[in-house]
Amino acid sequence: MSADSPFDYDLFVIGAGSGGVRAARVAAGETGAKVAIAEESRYGGTCVIRGCVPKKLMVFASGYGRMAEEGRAYGWNIEEKGFSWDTFKTKLEAELDRLEAIYQRLLDGSGVDKIDQRATVADAHTVRLADGTTRTAKHILVATGGRPVKPDLPGAELGITSNEIFHVAELPKRILIIGGGYIGCEFAGILNGLGSQVTQFYRGTQVLRGFDDEARGLIADEMRGAGIDLQVETDVVKLEKDADGIRVFDTKGRETVFDEVLFATGRAPNTDGMGLVEAGVELGRGGEVVVDDFSQTAVPSIWAIGDVTDRVQLTPVAIREGMAFVSTVFRGVPQKPDHELIPTAIFTQPEMGTVGMSEEEAILKAGEPLEIYSTSFKPMQQSFAGTAAQKILMKLVVGKQSRKVLGCHIVGPAAGEMIQLAGIAVKMGATKEDFDNTVAVHPTAAEEIVTMRNPTRTVGE
Repeated sequence: MSADSPFDYDLFVIGAGSGGVRAARVAAGETGAKVAIAEESRYGGTCVIRGCVPKKLMVFASGYGRMAEEGRAYGWNIEEKGFSWDTFKTKLEAELDRLEAIYQRLLDGSGVDKIDQRATVADAHTVRLADGTTRTAKHILVATGGRPVKPDLPGAELGITSNEIFHVAELPKRILIIGGGYIGCEFAGILNGLGSQVTQFYRGTQVLRGFDDEARGLIADEMRGAGIDLQVETDVVKLEKDADGIRVFDTKGRETVFDEVLFATGRAPNTDGMGLVEAGVELGRGGEVVVDDFSQTAVPSIWAIGDVTDRVQLTPVAIREGMAFVSTVFRGVPQKPDHELIPTAIFTQPEMGTVGMSEEEAILKAGEPLEIYSTSFKPMQQSFAGTAAQKILMKLVVGKQSRKVLGCHIVGPAAGEMIQLAGIAVKMGATKEDFDNTVAVHPTAAEEIVTMRNPTRTVGE
């Protein structure tokens, strides 16, 4: 920024999650911009502090009980001692502290001014801090993310959300999870694996709405097989405090007592009280910041990335949006973040990886008949051990005329790892013959993705 600039900063970022931190440190460290970032809570945002990272560590923790059982079947003499929530929680909190410190060091190393308080938008070039002072900037980037929300029903305050589950004093013996999205299903598997008695309510007919029907059907079956009491077409009417816990009244007229109730019923963008509308920024019906393809709002100097825009709520997407913003604004190379064909992992148990169109979506959008290649089998590792084996699903959705692989869906161990690599091929426009011409890696589960020669069915002819 030149000495005669009328602004305090070239860029002021509100929110130090993954997207905001990446944009701030790249703009400062690689383009020489003068940058500040304000954060009212913890550096790292949802993903690092109360989302992806602690959740994945809980997924790991929840799997060791099954691994111990399998180990004994393979000849290992493993003493059973049970799971200690206190030990895990202490280690988890230390790890989150370590990661937050890394984020702060990255900002310091890039020369970004860190401001540890809430910031709101005062006008097109001004932010107001919680202490009443203001800062001006040529560009303002809103990266405040989102938050879990509870439904409007009596007693909802007795329940918790995914923000609080990592910090409960003790692992609940009986827990009700309300919601059938990926967050609810992930925590159902985690808590079941850690030893809680898990009940899950979902008001729809099948969990994981929007994902491939065959894949989500298998996951639901396997969740029930693992001991989760998954009840669809069921919702909560009210919660009441009970001497033994929380009494839940449901839409089927039943009353059940749980130690804890976890709401996984959706998320909302953090735009409340931000001053955005007053500054001229347009918000959508859900409170999300409306942006164009370059992440610019209706106010030319105000931009927004990540979950606060409610485009694709994934950490790597927020990071990509932040990088595209820096390229557009500070490098003079306009860049639109690419939201097409994003590989996604859902850490349910069994895990799911997906990229491209589901079978149902392809029927509506592909514009050609489809060939569906699908196989389901039990993994070698569990079959040998003789333990309860969760089925693996490998599925390709192929355009019959174009031969392009329009969608790839994997359910089973390491599905997230596999879909990252399959996602490259699908993103490049690989055909079914490209998959067929790839030599299989044997013996692996992943080899099935390149050895399915005959379609299971043809759709749309």
